Amino acid sequence: MVSFAVRASFGVFQIPIAAEFGWLRSEFSLAIAIQNLAWGIGQPFFGAMAEKIGDRRAIVIGSIVYAIGLVLSANSVTPLEHQTYAWLVGFGIAGTGFGVILAVVGRASSAENRSMSLAIVTAAGSAGQVFGAPVAEWMLGFLTWQSTFLVFAGTVLAMTLTLPLMRAPAKATITELDESLGEILIKAFKDPSFTLIFVGFFSCGYQLAFLTAHFPAFVTELCGPILVGSALHSIGITTTSALGAVAISLIGLANIGGTLLAGWAGKRYSKKYLLAGVYTARTVVSALFILLPITPLSVIVFSIAMGSLWLATVPLTSGLVAHIYGLRYMGTLYGIVFFSHQLGSFVGVWLGGRLYDVYGGYTAVWWIGVAVGAFSAVVHLPIREKRLEGLVTA
Repeated sequence: MVSFAVRASFGVFQIPIAAEFGWLRSEFSLAIAIQNLAWGIGQPFFGAMAEKIGDRRAIVIGSIVYAIGLVLSANSVTPLEHQTYAWLVGFGIAGTGFGVILAVVGRASSAENRSMSLAIVTAAGSAGQVFGAPVAEWMLGFLTWQSTFLVFAGTVLAMTLTLPLMRAPAKATITELDESLGEILIKAFKDPSFTLIFVGFFSCGYQLAFLTAHFPAFVTELCGPILVGSALHSIGITTTSALGAVAISLIGLANIGGTLLAGWAGKRYSKKYLLAGVYTARTVVSALFILLPITPLSVIVFSIAMGSLWLATVPLTSGLVAHIYGLRYMGTLYGIVFFSHQLGSFVGVWLGGRLYDVYGGYTAVWWIGVAVGAFSAVVHLPIREKRLEGLVTA
């Protein structure tokens, strides 16, 4: 929850940092894009690390790297510095995010409850998103963005105090790991279904990272005014900047219910067809939003609709990996699949900033997101949703 609260807030800093230094939108966007790419690169390594040295140790290492990256970023005054230290932040997110945590829960859960257990943990990440962006926006009202980064660094370190309460399942022995990790990787890479899962997860990362990084600025600049006397104005949301932060929070709030529903459905129905349905729904919702006038009401409706689909893919995708390839190396295998997600995140965030600087708006990159969403809906259909033969399960 804490890890994702901080991660989800970076879009709020787009305009303040660009305004202070006079940077193009693409400069800080590239830092966030690199952060997402580093997250993807680091995920399989932290998954394997957790399987070798233990989950708690991997999380502690991730927390320390995360905090160091935030502290160094707080003292950065050039785009290159932000973009360099973004690698540390991204690796830190990898060590405290889904790849490690979902593997812990997946191994500890029974087959009957696994889909819902994964959904509950995913929903906890969304709970962090509910308050991450609004808290960042609130803190920027009386702190500099540099001080806010330092507060976040302290918060990330403080979350390690909860680790003694975590009852992690026993890890496999080094002998067992050395005997079969290479074998399972070879089998997975030769399986067309693994390739389809890998490719299909790209659009999820593209859409989510683009919105997290750019939607607050998108709303600030393109949304119609918040009228005096309106419902939003009466509850204290008087600027489009505040609405942008609240939109990210609403996405996270709606996602709690949507993710839990996905976990419930994943236990009862085909995961690949559910994934195809989620990506189709995202495509429709995104297309309608950009086609219709952008008003405070449409922002709220879109945030709730997209939020209900936001991380619904995570318990379904991770559950699909566990179902087909077993639990023993779920952290490593899901980490590899998640790299595709983060590759999409890199493209979505960087392209958002780049095309904004070229065209002065987000319309082009938005329609690319619509297209890749439709592509993912189709890609999931040929997946063979059955256990790969010859695997040893945990």
